[in-house]
Amino acid sequence: MSKDHPTTIGWKESIDLPEWGIIDITAKADTGARRSAIDVERIVELPDGRVQFDVAADRRTGQLRRTIVADIAHQTHVRSSNGQQHERYFVTTSVRVGDVTKEIELSLSNRRHMQCRMLLGRKALEEDFLVDCSSSFLTRPNRKPKLKRG
Repeated sequence: MSKDHPTTIGWKESIDLPEWGIIDITAKADTGARRSAIDVERIVELPDGRVQFDVAADRRTGQLRRTIVADIAHQTHVRSSNGQQHERYFVTTSVRVGDVTKEIELSLSNRRHMQCRMLLGRKALEEDFLVDCSSSFLTRPNRKPKLKRG
């Protein structure tokens, strides 16, 4: 996608995480957050610089779980929206929003009390997207999440 013609997205979009086989997970475009985050459970640091965690693609039911093993991009202290600091793992994966697929860095966090399981921060949005905060699901209809086999 050209920098001159970014894709307009809504404040909520149905997106894919193709490397992880997760399709149609709802993500919030959050221009107030620098980094992106995804709701995960059972984080286990593995001895070889990788981390294992579970993603529940369906927010309403907590179903459609997928166990992911990914390289740790880095760890850092992150201040949450309520002001508390936590040590967090960051991993890199591809995200597809509309016709745009790009590599992004995701913070692994507990978002189970948040409306969306995933948020796309400014670093993921920059150069490719404009956010229309008055609309949602501009790139495709809101659909139930699913997992691809494999």
